[in-house]
Amino acid sequence: QVQLAECGGGSVQTGGSLILSCVVTRMTYCMAWFRQAPGEEREGIAAISSGDYKYYHASLRGRFSISRDNAKNTLYLQMNNLKPEDTGVYYCATRDARGCNINSQFDSWGQGTQVTVSS
Repeated sequence: QVQLAECGGGSVQTGGSLILSCVVTRMTYCMAWFRQAPGEEREGIAAISSGDYKYYHASLRGRFSISRDNAKNTLYLQMNNLKPEDTGVYYCATRDARGCNINSQFDSWGQGTQVTVSS
């Protein structure tokens, strides 16, 4: 079981930026970011494979960017031009099996980090 710890969340104003980090006990084939807004279901944001293939939720491509640093055992999510609707708890997740997109089944999850965007 992979252990994950997210950090970097916080409160920002509309138009601001944040970088989320997810430190893991080991890197996996596929790693991803998800979020859950209050009263909403969890949704996938982006996934990245060990080969650096990236998959994004169509509505977030361009504002959000996923990356991984295997040497640091860390997954990142750069978020720009943040909007109030981006408010929620952000989670990272890992997957060892082949197949890497936000609709894949993920094995391990972090505890989440809160992002709040005010207007």
